Amino acid sequence: MLFSRIEFLVFFGAVLLFLIFVRNNRSRKLFLLGASYYFYAYWDWRFLILILISTIVDYCAGQGLKGTEAPVKRKFILFLSLGVNLGLLGFFKYFNFFIDSAKLILIPCGLHVENLNIILPIGISFYTLQSISYTIDVYRKKFPPTDDFFDFALFVGFFPQLVAGPIVRATEFLPQLNTPRVLTWRRGFCGFRQFTLGLFKKVFIADQVALFVDFYFENTGAFDCITTWLVVLAYTVQIYCDFSGYSDMAIGIARIMGYDFNKNFNYPYLARRIDDFWRRWHISLSSWLRDYLYISLGGNRKGRGRTYVNLMITMLLGGLWHGASWMYVLWGAWNGLFLAITRFFVGNLAKDYEKQPFRLKHFIGWLVTMQIVFVGFVFFRCVTLKDAILTLRQLYFPEPGIQWLYPFAIIAVLIIAVLHVLKHKGKDFSVIFTHDKWYTPTVLLSMWWLVYIFYPKGFQPFIYFQF
Repeated sequence: MLFSRIEFLVFFGAVLLFLIFVRNNRSRKLFLLGASYYFYAYWDWRFLILILISTIVDYCAGQGLKGTEAPVKRKFILFLSLGVNLGLLGFFKYFNFFIDSAKLILIPCGLHVENLNIILPIGISFYTLQSISYTIDVYRKKFPPTDDFFDFALFVGFFPQLVAGPIVRATEFLPQLNTPRVLTWRRGFCGFRQFTLGLFKKVFIADQVALFVDFYFENTGAFDCITTWLVVLAYTVQIYCDFSGYSDMAIGIARIMGYDFNKNFNYPYLARRIDDFWRRWHISLSSWLRDYLYISLGGNRKGRGRTYVNLMITMLLGGLWHGASWMYVLWGAWNGLFLAITRFFVGNLAKDYEKQPFRLKHFIGWLVTMQIVFVGFVFFRCVTLKDAILTLRQLYFPEPGIQWLYPFAIIAVLIIAVLHVLKHKGKDFSVIFTHDKWYTPTVLLSMWWLVYIFYPKGFQPFIYFQF
């Protein structure tokens, strides 16, 4: 059930009516849990079993950690939770990937291993990390375990963020379940405005730009340098609008119902360093990798060399989290390398850098960061290394090819550029279009009208559904 389809609007309308007319907090939460399971079962009810397994295991892990102070027993409970969750994720997402990789060694030895017909459960990468974070927080004694199983089940399965994030922490969400949520006109307007922005990003920008981007990558290397640059810029716009659009819709839906999620994107193309980019891009995943993987590996507490290794391991696993492909691993390695270089630069060359003129150093930092991001997204989008090399060659060592300056791609790039420039000037979308401005209803209705006019005829899932 896509946020951008009419059946979801009907579903959400029914949920909202229930919340308006039923004020009892317990009844609301149980209803939301049932609605969330229905939302997920809309794709395939059998995958509800996996959510229930993760929910039961981690709830019991929390209760077990609450009842013991013995270090050995606490570690056993933690590793049991991690083993079950990561085991399910690894089997459904990576079994065939590792089998295919192992075939390169096994087949020459005369051994044959067959792949399994495994369907990737939608959202498993997101709710697995979300559920794991609860167990680790309880283990670290940063958050007391909840005694209410249904509250915990709602935390894991809450439908706005269930299938593609943002990854919500128990410390942020579970306390909100203790008191009845108040549905107000102001909150409703803010949520509707953010949902509208997300829907506009997804349908009007991302889905339209995808036509141009997908055609290019089906014919990699056939187009000239200018077209290739436009494609790369268009893809940075597509993936940003597609994923931040989903996050905006999820945050807006939750806000309408009275729940608050943290921001998941903060104008990432304003970043002047690659570490700043990762503080702005997919914030819930970046902070999860930092808090539960990088810090667990030792962070920067074990010397400079170990810090660089920890950054690389974190980004390699972050790349692999995105999908069962060596191209995602390469993308992770690329980002990890430049995060390590940035850490070295900041620690050793910062004084010389600070001597540069203010505007010049920021422009150079932004330009270099965007080049790192663009090359990384080439690895991320291409199916094979050969396609990535062909694309990068046309970017930096051009050869003759077909020129296709798709007008809508140019418009889309300009729209996102203008939004980022406005943010740089302190004028966010939510600041410009407030509830008391006379033009706000006209703009929001116009965005809905454009969504209706340009709504794609075919099925256009969100990019991050595949992860």
